[in-house]
Amino acid sequence: MTNLLETIQSGRQSKPPRVLLYGVEGIGKSTFGSEAPKPIFIQTEDGLDEIECDRFPLATKFDDVIAALKTLVNEKHDYESVVIDSLDWLERLVWDKLCLQYAVESIEKVDGGYARGYMHALSLWREVLDLLNVLRSRGMVTVLIAHSKVERFEDPESSPYDRYSPRLHKHAAALVKEWCDAVLFATRKMRTQSEDGGFNRKRTIAHAIGKDGGERIVRAYGSPSCVAKNRYGIAEELPLSWSAFVTAMSAN
Repeated sequence: MTNLLETIQSGRQSKPPRVLLYGVEGIGKSTFGSEAPKPIFIQTEDGLDEIECDRFPLATKFDDVIAALKTLVNEKHDYESVVIDSLDWLERLVWDKLCLQYAVESIEKVDGGYARGYMHALSLWREVLDLLNVLRSRGMVTVLIAHSKVERFEDPESSPYDRYSPRLHKHAAALVKEWCDAVLFATRKMRTQSEDGGFNRKRTIAHAIGKDGGERIVRAYGSPSCVAKNRYGIAEELPLSWSAFVTAMSAN
């Protein structure tokens, strides 16, 4: 009989990071993924034509994504990172597969409705994460890319407020965010100021800080404005680049 005390592990273990990067369109999310070590893209949306990167053909079915991941698991290759671009388009493929399976036209009607479709979707998401875990165990970095949305957050300790979050259903978002080591929000550096709007009213104007529409940054910590986290002790804003993230990750 195995003595469990002999299996206890101690100390920090360095493993390839699992990163979710989300933000608005055109901020540079795919470019961030292309900067990861020797990346291979699994594309679920068409938008990589202007980026120099290796990629599988555009996935139009959930099974295409699984086939690409299994190819990386089963075939010999020298890729060091896998990038899924994007998660919100992958979610559409998840829903399409369930709709086909249950012969319905909407995820809302899967298995009789009552939100059962969203719960069934989690099993497909876990299938993706399980394959990514295998790749990680073999030394591959994971970069997951998603668009952002503005959601209403009901904070029990304060009044409700709006914040940015990944554009995923709440159940899928919770699963993926928990799985990742870092959830990063990509945005532009801005400042706001109040101006006279006339008729005794004030209006708030946003101004970009930096060139080209504002300096592009990532936030690696949660705040009232966005969902974010990391397990590396990063507590500051970073430039939107893979090298800046790795430098900050290694410094803690």
